[in-house]
Amino acid sequence: MTVTIVETSKFDLEKPILVEGFPGLGLVGTIAATYLVDKLKMEPLGYITSDKFPPIAAIHDNIPMHPARIYKSKKHNIVVLFSEFIIPLNSIYPLSDTILEWAKGKGVSEIISLGGIVIKGEQDDVFGIASTPELVKKLNASGIRTIKEGATTGVNGVLLAECASKGFPAVSLLAEAKQNYMDPKGAALVIEALKKLISLDIDTTELEKESLELEKKMTDVITKAKDASEHYKATGEELGPMYG
Repeated sequence: MTVTIVETSKFDLEKPILVEGFPGLGLVGTIAATYLVDKLKMEPLGYITSDKFPPIAAIHDNIPMHPARIYKSKKHNIVVLFSEFIIPLNSIYPLSDTILEWAKGKGVSEIISLGGIVIKGEQDDVFGIASTPELVKKLNASGIRTIKEGATTGVNGVLLAECASKGFPAVSLLAEAKQNYMDPKGAALVIEALKKLISLDIDTTELEKESLELEKKMTDVITKAKDASEHYKATGEELGPMYG
């Protein structure tokens, strides 16, 4: 199968940081990435497509668009990539490979993945995983607790493992999040952790207030993507779990 990144505008950044967020626990990654794009007034850079992705289009402000999109900010020298649908299981490895090869080809300096992790106590922690010993030290120095033993799944996990095996700088930030529904507080936590690693002027106090609007934007797309799983079952394929 083929996963393709299509650029719709000029890539004019030098050694940017790539921030990515995919649907997972509490939809933390997608919410956080969407919020970054909105508040930093980022410009569209392109989209990701595959014949194995759910056959849907997201519609925002009357405009149909690909639900897996890429944005850029020359001012902040970052690229943000996110998906509004759950990545099909058979697309996780090809997508991870495509993202890494694209990032290397574009001179990306580091990949930072945003996601959620199950709450064990109070919802106030963000955990980090890094692909290199140097980045582990950087996380600890920034006050972000690192995970010494455990597992992380989905695109974030596979991408991080690929980066580690190839010595490419990558970090996964996992905020404690609630299961089975959108968690804007978890998204705010992960953005605050991101701000410890890169210089971003963004206020997260509005995130929980705007959660209803965000939910309205995303729920319909995600629901339709789940409904599309019937199409994949009919062809012997499956979509990944919504929260995992």
